[in-house]
Amino acid sequence: MASCYFVYVENGIMDASLPVETRVSDLLSRMTLREKIGQMIQFTNTKATSNPSLIADYGIGSLLSGGNNPAPKPFASPKDWPDMVDVFQNQALQTRLAIPLLYGIDAVHGHNSVFGATIFPHNIGLGCTRDLYLVRRIGEVTALEVQATGIPYVFSPAVSVCRHPSWGRCYESFGEDPELVKSMTEIISGLQGVQSKPGYPSTVFLGKVIATAKHFVGDGGTEGGMDKGDTLSSFQILNRIHIQPFKEAISKGINTVMVSYSSWQGKKLHANHFLLSKVLKKQLNFKGFVISDFRGIDMLTDPPDSDFTYSIMAAINAGIDMVMQPWSAEGFVGNLTELVLSGQVSVGRINDAVRRILGVKFRSGVFEHPFTARSLLDVVGAKAHRDLAREAVRKSLVLLKNGKLDGKSFLPLDKSAGKILVAGSHADDLGNQCGGWTLTRQGSSGNITIGTTVLSAIRKTVSAATEVVYTRSVRGLQLLKEEFEYAIVVVGEFPYSQTEGDNRNLTIPEEGLQVIDDVCRSINCLVILISGRPLVLTRHLPLMDALVAAWLPGTEGEGITDVIFGDYDFEGRLSRTWFNSIEQLPMNYGDAVYDPLFPYDFGLRMYSDSSAKVPPSK
Repeated sequence: MASCYFVYVENGIMDASLPVETRVSDLLSRMTLREKIGQMIQFTNTKATSNPSLIADYGIGSLLSGGNNPAPKPFASPKDWPDMVDVFQNQALQTRLAIPLLYGIDAVHGHNSVFGATIFPHNIGLGCTRDLYLVRRIGEVTALEVQATGIPYVFSPAVSVCRHPSWGRCYESFGEDPELVKSMTEIISGLQGVQSKPGYPSTVFLGKVIATAKHFVGDGGTEGGMDKGDTLSSFQILNRIHIQPFKEAISKGINTVMVSYSSWQGKKLHANHFLLSKVLKKQLNFKGFVISDFRGIDMLTDPPDSDFTYSIMAAINAGIDMVMQPWSAEGFVGNLTELVLSGQVSVGRINDAVRRILGVKFRSGVFEHPFTARSLLDVVGAKAHRDLAREAVRKSLVLLKNGKLDGKSFLPLDKSAGKILVAGSHADDLGNQCGGWTLTRQGSSGNITIGTTVLSAIRKTVSAATEVVYTRSVRGLQLLKEEFEYAIVVVGEFPYSQTEGDNRNLTIPEEGLQVIDDVCRSINCLVILISGRPLVLTRHLPLMDALVAAWLPGTEGEGITDVIFGDYDFEGRLSRTWFNSIEQLPMNYGDAVYDPLFPYDFGLRMYSDSSAKVPPSK
């Protein structure tokens, strides 16, 4: 390793004062075809752990923690992560050219794979804040917590425009309006730092990470809102709605772009040369690298995995630079080598891909600082970070209904009430509160990490003399209005992600509907809806005295009680149109026929009669 280092110094590769392009050209000129192809694969941490020689044998350029196998071990502490990542990095530095790894991870609402990290609201809630300074600070905090665990690269943010709430990834989108999504790309400046050279991806310094704009392109506009589906729009509409946020991300210096599983007009994005090479790389002048989604190239054939050689050829020739191919490094390297030797993939295409990858690596600082900055470890889940998440929660809440009780508004609630009821499946469950992409891809119910549930926050907020009665289900209980001054019902969707979250019915789960029926028919009630999208409300809305859309707020439940008890007013405005019935879908602001239950940009306040009911002009 030392001899390689001195070769770098002599030839300028380790001289950070030189232009990135000079350093890339110098290193690229020294690489064999096999070493170049090794840089083009991203493999899983579990495979690298089970086969310690893999990185050295194939010159693997990147590793990731996949959504279903993210941690070094169950309930790994923040310290366990750099212990794992640094071992992999040391293996990479033992190779002939000692090119450091880029280790990547999904960090879509905070450092969500790490136990005890700060979990922020999902993007649909952040879109409701309209607060660009807030999302930039969230990016900064996320970057710090990710870097603290030895990881330099995140697969975030999603800049998809969700045009149909049936889509299982709708909560990963900031909203239905491309102008809103474009504005929220300010999170990139927080993750990576401010772009230092116009027209080029950002240089990343200590405490920042490489970011990814995903998923290119149109995954939020598929027919029927189905994940991995087909977007049938014209190119003009694709460009106006779905491409524009990527254009904005590139202008902010995004270093990598991830390709969508979906198709456009019947052609898979992972094999779409027009969109990847002509539009993204040439028209939009993207100079970073393009990465596939997890096993995305395997899905180019029907059935998947049926012709790996064809899938590699189609994806690389389309313009993908790094392939997230978690289970077959040997097959990828062998097949792509044969494709180059046979002329089916050009050496020029390989060099372009590796030049882009090395450019990102040099800008990321991993050549100068390949190992974890362990001085940052204490920041993971720090109080200041949780305070920011709490602020994000209260700004993301949208007040949809606030009825009258005894001549005054039902909200804010009285902290000094004698006895109150708290009910529902989501009142005392951090996993339900955080949603998908929390510790694992699908997330799970239960108190799976460190945080404050809504119930705990209520108990902290109300008077010490207030009796708080909690029950998940009220079946069999005798509920009398005279016994409880009011009830807080917290219900919603259970955790999901991606295809598993596709939903053509969009109803509140039956357990939640039953609690609303039982409680709100007997007691004056506030309903707090925890969900990744608007859900059908028409039948149950009249039963509710007040309704708050809390989205998927993350670990800081006190952000909810800050507002419902009146310490702060509601600020959130809908980032998605709330439909009356599923028969209206898809329905988005600006449609010729637009008859929502609550329009885009709607949000009531408690302390005045003003509400943002009129969508802004386009």
